[in-house]
Amino acid sequence: MKHTKIIELLKSTNLPAGQAGFDKEVTVNGWVRSRRGGKSVAFIAVNDGSTIHTIQVVADIAKFGEENLKEVTTGACISATGKLVKSQGQGQAVEIQAEKISVLGAANPETYPLQKKGHSLEFLRDIAHLRPRTNTFGAILRLRNHISFAIHKFFNDRGYFYIHTPIITGSDAEGAGEMFHVTNFDLEKIPRTPEGKIDFEKDFFGKQTNLTVSGQLESELGAMGIGLAYTFGPTFRAENSNTPRHLAEFWMIEPEMAFHDINDNMDVAESMLKFVISYVLELCKDDLSFLCEHYDKELLNRLNIVVNATFKRITYTEAIDLLEKSGKKFEFPVSWGIDMQREHETFLVEHFNVPVIVTNYPKDIKAFYMKQNNDGKTVRGMDVLFPYVGEIIGGSQREEIYDKLYQRMKEMNIPEKELWWYLETRKFGTCPHSGFGLGLERLVLFITGMTNVRDVIPFPRTPKNAEF
Repeated sequence: MKHTKIIELLKSTNLPAGQAGFDKEVTVNGWVRSRRGGKSVAFIAVNDGSTIHTIQVVADIAKFGEENLKEVTTGACISATGKLVKSQGQGQAVEIQAEKISVLGAANPETYPLQKKGHSLEFLRDIAHLRPRTNTFGAILRLRNHISFAIHKFFNDRGYFYIHTPIITGSDAEGAGEMFHVTNFDLEKIPRTPEGKIDFEKDFFGKQTNLTVSGQLESELGAMGIGLAYTFGPTFRAENSNTPRHLAEFWMIEPEMAFHDINDNMDVAESMLKFVISYVLELCKDDLSFLCEHYDKELLNRLNIVVNATFKRITYTEAIDLLEKSGKKFEFPVSWGIDMQREHETFLVEHFNVPVIVTNYPKDIKAFYMKQNNDGKTVRGMDVLFPYVGEIIGGSQREEIYDKLYQRMKEMNIPEKELWWYLETRKFGTCPHSGFGLGLERLVLFITGMTNVRDVIPFPRTPKNAEF
């Protein structure tokens, strides 16, 4: 079906005199947001998802006949052909004087859930199959798309290679154990060993497998051959947390970089975040302005602060010292060795009034693969803390020395038989390397100003919720 996107029509009318797209016949397809008017004329607001803006289609009722327009109601999908002209009314610069209107899909106005009124975000979660048609979720989906593209562009332009790491895995990269199991067993007839344990040798893969919590370990393998690698894909966490910050299915960006130490790692993380935010500030002005006006008045100011800031870099020990000397009574007491909580992260960001990168964490609270410092107590981990959302990136220089990595795995009860291949990369041509993980939804949350992570992913997966 030949038609022109509304965003292109609106762009064409901003051209210099003599080049504008007025007075030509155009066709638009889209969904009716509203219809108003009287007995002689109907003003139909149409949106096709290409932009947050609607275009007004003006229909002469005497010409079309009221009977032929009765299905042109809120929620209906229509195709309208007519002349693009300067609008005679207020509220829009252009409109289409309709010559032909076809209803592609009717919507019963009595049962269509999205009427022209305000709807709560909680209500819209229950109709996630329809919420992309709202201004709010149209904006969020467009922003999520541009954020994803900007991430790929950042890495591609700098010589990184995008690799696809497995979704089904036999290892637990984080060692947390909160994983979804993958099996083709008939759950009513699970085979057992003579000792009564599940006989995974009879399962599809011949071993116990799970949905991945991270593509990091496999991405590291790529970096050991192609230098700069990154993975961008779905990850899963069977954590029974019903909070505004947790999902069971989410998307992770995980670069792994050969010949990068912890300082190089911090440089890449800071540059990437600034690039992505700058990209959407330039390309998504209308969507961001809408979200700023309706949800978070400080949104644009906060985004610009991050883009123009130099991130503050401090060690974990310096952070704890600062928290202890603050005189603030925290809900979670502060002492060296704690895993900092959201309230501690918020204090640090507000104290410096810029994003903060904390490094050199106690090894006892960090993953087995992090590079150990010579003090025997800390590792070269790093967390990037943002205003509004707290930790947005977690990463480290990876331990490249076989003996140290092997010993740390033993201390943390990480089975060698599951990760023999990861250890072997430290035997054959090992090198210093670093990487980090960025949760896409956490970044989209920051950029959109939403307060619940369920509102920045099209179809959220949470405990007791796998609808749609």
